[in-house]
Amino acid sequence: MKILIIEDESALSKSMVSYLSSESYLCEVANDFKNAIEKADSYDYDCVLLDISLPDGNGLNVLKFLKENNKTEGVIIISAKNSIEDKIEGLKMGADDYIPKPFHLSELSARIAAVIRRRKFNGDNILILKEITIDILAKTVSINNHIADLTRTEYDLLLYFAVNKNRVLSKAAIAEHLSGEDIYLYENYDFIYAHIKNLKKKLSKVGCDDYLKSVYGMGYKFEI
Repeated sequence: MKILIIEDESALSKSMVSYLSSESYLCEVANDFKNAIEKADSYDYDCVLLDISLPDGNGLNVLKFLKENNKTEGVIIISAKNSIEDKIEGLKMGADDYIPKPFHLSELSARIAAVIRRRKFNGDNILILKEITIDILAKTVSINNHIADLTRTEYDLLLYFAVNKNRVLSKAAIAEHLSGEDIYLYENYDFIYAHIKNLKKKLSKVGCDDYLKSVYGMGYKFEI
């Protein structure tokens, strides 16, 4: 799962990245309004952590941009302004949650998980697709009660396919989901093929049918 942290306090954003990365989130940071708009326009995220007070603009205008452009990210407003007006305005504009500074990183992580569950999994902690069971909280995958030994990247890749089941996903979309803005460090998409090959091998090892199909000239589809 990919998170965009829009926060101008360097120490806080670093702490958030460190903690959330340990929780298996892929984190990117924007430290001002301009950078936030550029990232929000160029990439897709599962959740946006949005500070209202930015050095060059109001964070609520980032939220407005997301909604006007039909972006589907969950949004949690983060602000030192612990006022009811900020909270009401943000929620009216479509934010999913609001957390005032200071906050515990463990609480922030729990709120992120809750927003993603509501938006992508209808509030459920468990996603079941035929013989596949994905535990969103535990971040585990089992096939007929046999645990699949997946890496963080393989788990995230399977979850991405599961959320987009029966849709063709381009290699570019998959690469961006796994790598974010670091996608430009790769000369080609060979690393995607390697991850998919390993994922299919591990799922097959515990008795899973092959639902991951290559669509010639287009990408891959989780056909189930």
